[in-house]
Amino acid sequence: MIRKKSAGAPAPAAAAAEAGAGTLVLERGQRVRLADQLYGQIFEQIAGGSLNVGDKLPSEHEICERFGVSRPVVREALLRLRADGLVTAHQGLGTFVSQQPAPRLKTFSDVQNVGAYLRAQEIRMALEGDAARLAALRRTDEELGAIADAHAAFIDALERGHVSPEADLAFHASIAQATGNDYYLGVLESIHESISGFMRLTLSLTRTGSRQRAQRVADEHAAILGAIREQDGERARVAMQFHLGQARHRLVDRERD
Repeated sequence: MIRKKSAGAPAPAAAAAEAGAGTLVLERGQRVRLADQLYGQIFEQIAGGSLNVGDKLPSEHEICERFGVSRPVVREALLRLRADGLVTAHQGLGTFVSQQPAPRLKTFSDVQNVGAYLRAQEIRMALEGDAARLAALRRTDEELGAIADAHAAFIDALERGHVSPEADLAFHASIAQATGNDYYLGVLESIHESISGFMRLTLSLTRTGSRQRAQRVADEHAAILGAIREQDGERARVAMQFHLGQARHRLVDRERD
């Protein structure tokens, strides 16, 4: 595993040699990209407490040697960890853990796939934001009814503690359907596996988290529905992008619980 180091401690020269006994291995031939695997394994160590806030990550060179990957792979994983606020790079000092996800994330079996899930979330921010805008402008009364029904079913499941990725996805799919452009729904279906995985993690956190967390999710869905009902395209776009952005933050930041 990647051994944690305190912010003030120099990296020992023998650190790279210890990598041969590492418990985390990147598997070539998998559909998951190497950078996603590396992101997921470092993410898992941060979520599980093997790396805590203030701990220093090994250097790019050390990580390359430990995992047998190229520097571009390592840099991509580290850049995305920085973009998600999990690590911070300090010139001349190295990269340090700056934020931790909710510790209970480590209990979920697909946490190592979180890198791919978050990349899919970036696509959703652009795609679904515009889909919500078009749905507000083009939706029929029947399509509005379908969105409202999907929202009501999601809220009912949320209140009973049995909300599923399918219920969440049905709400988002009904909005894509209301654009009148089948390509929006088609693109969502093409990344269905990653979207479902992301929803499994975030909804599991919501089910086991605070009542306030669940209420925030419900309020965000209601804001999207309200904008579409009032045919306010720009407000619908902003509400959808805000919701997807908050969902991302709730996954990577324990303080958003």
